[in-house]
Amino acid sequence: MAIDDTIEEKARTTQANLNYLLPGPDINRRFVSAGVEVNTGTYGPYPTTIRDGRTITSHFSFDRHGFQLLDAPTNITDFRGKSEVEDKYQAEVCEHVKKAFGADVVYSQGWMLRTSGNIPKKKTEDGSDGKPYRHYGGLQPAAGEVHIDTEPSRQLAYAKKLYDKARPGGPGFKRFIMSSFWRTFSPPPQDCPLAVCDARSVRNDEGTPNVLWVVDKIPEGDAMFAPMDDDKQLAAAIFRHNPDHRWWYFSGMERDEALLFKFHDSDSSVGWRVPHSAFWDESFPETKKVRESIECRTISFFE
Repeated sequence: MAIDDTIEEKARTTQANLNYLLPGPDINRRFVSAGVEVNTGTYGPYPTTIRDGRTITSHFSFDRHGFQLLDAPTNITDFRGKSEVEDKYQAEVCEHVKKAFGADVVYSQGWMLRTSGNIPKKKTEDGSDGKPYRHYGGLQPAAGEVHIDTEPSRQLAYAKKLYDKARPGGPGFKRFIMSSFWRTFSPPPQDCPLAVCDARSVRNDEGTPNVLWVVDKIPEGDAMFAPMDDDKQLAAAIFRHNPDHRWWYFSGMERDEALLFKFHDSDSSVGWRVPHSAFWDESFPETKKVRESIECRTISFFE
């Protein structure tokens, strides 16, 4: 059956600034600590048209666009209750992802809460609680720059490591997909939703590595560029502005919906990665509400 892409041109649009990487230092690092995320790179706002896919949700596919909005009912009553999320939600997500992709095995890589509102200060003056910070299961601000949480050259080795952990003695895998399962649990319309970029509009040669460093305290000044073992760390991909990028979001997301999108698909013959960014949506100025969301990262294996 032929796919009619002309319906995309009839979608409602909104205008917003998306932050892309600007010319700057050769060393790109992302330092994260409790409630804080700082990049060494400089980002600048580019006016961008973002299309609303709400009325054509069935049009989108993982192979073509790299993302889909799913009906994803949840039994979680309190997403801020860490034990409930830890004990139940990750397994719930894995089942949704397994069904959506048709994978054989899905393994959770952890979760994170994000908010567009204020983040409460911790007990101590420096914002910590006296324990080493883990970038997992906490509350962070909305990620406001165009990025993908994985950098392509490092993913196969990482996938093999995770497969051995998830399936010790397993038969091996032919394909893997790293993805994010993103759900808002605050009422709509949210003031700072997530925009995703059509995978077909992203060139394979785009993206600059941005090395992730999880720290107890964010370094300052020259210390941000000090020698570090960047090659041994996980990295994201960050993007410079490309006017060909085609952006989408789904307005008014409810808590029983989830946006599932690819970070990295080892099958590059299909839509294999999706840049994304939060943005301030001015479509509903009188009724918009603080966005609270939970993201769960998974890796899916096809044996």
